[in-house]
Amino acid sequence: MTQSPIGSKRNDSCYQKLVAVEVAASDREPLLVNEMESAFVELAQALRERLAVIRDAQSRGDEAKHIERLRAISERIDVLETRLPKPVDPRLAHYLQRKSYDKALEFLEGMISGSTARR
Repeated sequence: MTQSPIGSKRNDSCYQKLVAVEVAASDREPLLVNEMESAFVELAQALRERLAVIRDAQSRGDEAKHIERLRAISERIDVLETRLPKPVDPRLAHYLQRKSYDKALEFLEGMISGSTARR
């Protein structure tokens, strides 16, 4: 029996008692798929944002502000990378570790479009 999620139930003495609620695997599957897709979509969005910052000629006019924007989005990418569902595809992990963000974005867009095409 899976002990997740946990709910509460009144017992005879009116105190709350934690009880395990069994959730069928089929009930969890859509949620897991959505969470997985969401992680990939968020990461792809952050990678696109980073590319937009890099291409923003006006932003480069104020070097300190430009560097700060790049630093902030790079930190966000690092955080989103840690939130990816495990195991991470080895190719995607390689692209992210090497900071090959163009390749990582291309890979993610292929995954995202492939998963929406299957629906």
